[in-house]
Amino acid sequence: MNINFGLTADDYSKYRVQYPDKVFNKLQEFGLGEKGQSLLDIGTGTGFLGRKFAEKGLEVTGIDIANELLNVARKLDKEQGLNITYVSSKAENMPFAKNSFDIVTAAQCWHWFNSVEVLHEIKRVLKKDGRLIILHLDWLPIKDNVVSKTEELILRYNPNWAGDGGNGIYPDWLTQVSEAGYRNIETFTFDLNVNFSHDAWRGRIRASAGVGASLTDEGLKNFDMDLKKLLNNEFPGDLIIPHRVFCLVCERPNV
Repeated sequence: MNINFGLTADDYSKYRVQYPDKVFNKLQEFGLGEKGQSLLDIGTGTGFLGRKFAEKGLEVTGIDIANELLNVARKLDKEQGLNITYVSSKAENMPFAKNSFDIVTAAQCWHWFNSVEVLHEIKRVLKKDGRLIILHLDWLPIKDNVVSKTEELILRYNPNWAGDGGNGIYPDWLTQVSEAGYRNIETFTFDLNVNFSHDAWRGRIRASAGVGASLTDEGLKNFDMDLKKLLNNEFPGDLIIPHRVFCLVCERPNV
């Protein structure tokens, strides 16, 4: 399945769910998110995570391979008066010197990387005792809820999509960072409900890999109309979408 998130730039910036304050409060317990820390956000997209840290006074750099998303990120930063540096780059081969950052973050993107290669690069660019944060916020398909019905519709249009049926928990990440030598691995998770209007849910789904980032223009238009019909017929009124946050925090390897 060919994925191009640049095609979703507009919907991505408007409808992707922001991480709740509880995430940042929890990370502060690890000493992460302090003013003056240097942070690299890989797979930054439209910068929705990096901006949260920049607001707290961190020195933030973001990388992504989709220039369309980076252009939107720059526009949003300007509107909010924030100064974040963006670089077009793959996470597996980053143009930064050794020991450059206190923190590396990866939000909603870890599954797109070659974990062995990217963990080697993260080790290289992190300072001694620097920390890696891998973070995800997932919708939850529960039997016959709007998420499960939406995923069924996505699969009708895109049978190669592999993002259905998730539970928002990622034990493989712990194995990957452990095998790469990362230390003091900790995780936290919690659930929350997110309110969506019909239009906002359609926008959020258009911004996903299985829809806006991979369907043809005609396929996307037809999908969106079918989703609109589904929502009107089976889920009238505003939607309450269950989500789960999963976060892994670990320290750079010693050697």
